[in-house]
Amino acid sequence: QVQLVESGGGLVQAGGSLRLSCAFSGRTISSYDMGWFRQAPGKERDFVAFISWSGGSTNYADSVKGRFTISRDNAKNTVYLQMNSLKPEDTAVYYCAADPNIPLGEANYWGQGTQVTVSS
Repeated sequence: QVQLVESGGGLVQAGGSLRLSCAFSGRTISSYDMGWFRQAPGKERDFVAFISWSGGSTNYADSVKGRFTISRDNAKNTVYLQMNSLKPEDTAVYYCAADPNIPLGEANYWGQGTQVTVSS
């Protein structure tokens, strides 16, 4: 059974930083493209960042480009999202995803989500 568990969320002031982690188990993480999505209350789930299975390719939503960095450590079965210069509009539940389809906002596997709240 594939399982993704996010951690690292919390409350931070605008301009601060958080690092989210996604622990992957049940399969070999190196077989999967990975991504991060987020969903604010009453809003659609939005794409945040993508990283290919090898780490050789990344993509970011325009809203986070230059502030967020996605990375992976396949030896640790973990994907990370470093979030810097956080803004109140970054407040959302952040979800880790395996085998994401970015245009469709879909994935084969999802984590349970971790709350990120950015105060002004």
